Amino acid sequence: MAFLVACLLAFAFILNAEAQSAPSNISPGSSLTPNSNSSWLSSSGVYAFGFYKQGNGYAVGIVLAGMPEKTVVWTANRDDPLVSDNATLLLTADGLSLQPTQGKPLVTSITQAVFSASMLDSGNFVLYNSDQEIEWQSFDSPTDTLLPNQTLRAGEELYSAKSKTNSSTGIFRLSIQRDGNLVQYPVATMAATTDDAYYATDTSLS
Repeated sequence: MAFLVACLLAFAFILNAEAQSAPSNISPGSSLTPNSNSSWLSSSGVYAFGFYKQGNGYAVGIVLAGMPEKTVVWTANRDDPLVSDNATLLLTADGLSLQPTQGKPLVTSITQAVFSASMLDSGNFVLYNSDQEIEWQSFDSPTDTLLPNQTLRAGEELYSAKSKTNSSTGIFRLSIQRDGNLVQYPVATMAATTDDAYYATDTSLS
């Protein structure tokens, strides 16, 4: 019961923060490093985008920073090797560049130059063009967590993390199938049928 109350209070805290705060704006040329200026906060301080400690290195993602225990809700390139404390994350007109990994882009679907970025109080990290249109957003590529007002579209999947302290892809996937059925499969059965499922809502549209 205490756990349920804590979850409800946390949820209310997030919704209240969304209602009260304006988006933060981040300009190209802005950068982050693991040991100094490691993240960009949402206006309320509930969410943070940037480096977070994982094992012996650092990953890039979004954490729920406004709670006593920081919780990872999204990770970029989650199965890539961790980076060291000399890494730099740079916002450029081409998107997000992580160095010293030869400037490997974290976002590859940019069609227009990035004019600004924002860590929203919804938990969504967004890149905008000069017309303030969204070029890319983290909500379109969920990893293992759905946040309030975030949707999982037909054909999309969530993949579990390996553990609480390792955000790499784990052994389960949750799929919203195009027939309307929400099914949990083991990752190893990529061409699975519901016979392979651990759980299914049986909400097929057919």
